[in-house]
Amino acid sequence: MIIDFHTHIFSKEVRNNLDKYRKKDPLFRLLFGGQRSNMLGESKKAGMIGAEELVASMDQSGVDKSVVCGFTWSDEGLCKDGNDYLLESVKRYPDRLIGFASIQLKDRGKTVKEIERCVGLGLKGVGEIVTEAHRVAIDDEKVMRPIVEAAKGLNIPIMVHANETVGHYYVGKAKTEIRQYYDFILSCPDIDIIMAHWGGGFLFYELMPEVAKAAERVYYDTAASIFLYTHKIYPVAVKIIGPDKILFGTDHPLIDQRRYRKQIENCGLSQEEINKIYGENAKRLLRL
Repeated sequence: MIIDFHTHIFSKEVRNNLDKYRKKDPLFRLLFGGQRSNMLGESKKAGMIGAEELVASMDQSGVDKSVVCGFTWSDEGLCKDGNDYLLESVKRYPDRLIGFASIQLKDRGKTVKEIERCVGLGLKGVGEIVTEAHRVAIDDEKVMRPIVEAAKGLNIPIMVHANETVGHYYVGKAKTEIRQYYDFILSCPDIDIIMAHWGGGFLFYELMPEVAKAAERVYYDTAASIFLYTHKIYPVAVKIIGPDKILFGTDHPLIDQRRYRKQIENCGLSQEEINKIYGENAKRLLRL
């Protein structure tokens, strides 16, 4: 089974009314402002798809299931609307789509209630959380503790956006430092965490024994890898953290899923290692 652990979908309401939603959310306006720079700095039109387009891409790419995320809206109502679309999409494609809830970080009480609502209706995790979109820090204990406790109580993972603070610039590149991710991980050893985009390079610090111990329940998805690293990242990552903590993720529609498959299958990994990355790790993490 091949599971794409990192994709994004939007409702027709959002896709058909971009100007309306650009006015509602600063990060949305930044990322989907008509023209944007991808992670290589190449200018391209903002791309959005719905559940139907995602499933069609999965069929073309040989992907069996996808974890679908919405958008990290800063407004509670927009998060709820987005989650309702995810719930509707999962209900339409129960054998293909796995939903993660989007949350706002302003009102912690309402955030926990929304997580509980979404999980009660069938979503399997929380994320992708982009703390800088809400002007808070990932290591802000006061903000993150209720979310972590909710995830622990519901026995679900959370997905956190992470990116390197070095290298080329692209629109939306956050400034959170590695130390802050480490402090966050140290503060919540009892939940599973998916660090998106190879964890912003955090995985390399698992060469330090104390970091590896703290990150025992940390997974890394490969989303946007093609824009960030050469194909050598795969065998290097396997040597550092092993093949059991890597999740195949594309950030589709940012990048075509077939491009990832080609790179992974030609980077020098064994078939056993590829199978773990493609789906076995995700099945174990999500208890499928």
